[in-house]
Amino acid sequence: MLSNVPVSFASLQFRKTAEEDLEFVLTTEQHPANAPFIIPWTPEQHRETMRSSDKLHLLVETLDGRPVGYLILAGLTSPNRCIELVRITIADQGRGYGKASIRFVQNYAFKHLRAHRLWLDAKEHNARAKQLYESSGFKAEGMLRECIRTNGGYESLIVMSMLEREYEEHGAG
Repeated sequence: MLSNVPVSFASLQFRKTAEEDLEFVLTTEQHPANAPFIIPWTPEQHRETMRSSDKLHLLVETLDGRPVGYLILAGLTSPNRCIELVRITIADQGRGYGKASIRFVQNYAFKHLRAHRLWLDAKEHNARAKQLYESSGFKAEGMLRECIRTNGGYESLIVMSMLEREYEEHGAG
């Protein structure tokens, strides 16, 4: 399990999110570039996740310690060895941080947590995320039609996953 000591991967480092990081997390979540694609959480929801033994709330930083995003994994104690990427939110977009973070998640889930399956959902209209997940080897499984109520009606989620053998075939690293 990761600690508060950063773990380097590619050009980034990952560490457990701390209380003092919450302002960055909430600001990143509410940023206009991110808000349409996620379901915002309260500070207490983030704190509960940070304390959970089944979840991992990680800050994504550059190697010099500048925060650029965060991610949340769930299912760490799943007897089915299924890990969910609950959220990945990048504040500093267009620099490859999302792709590097996905590679880190895949590596961590399959090599360290010994997952059989890594899965996520993405809003149907989030073309950028879908392209990133597909290029990272995730496969679409189906759609949860109109499952999120929004101000303008309902939104659908696409469920995507990757199996351990697909990770190995895709070029684990």
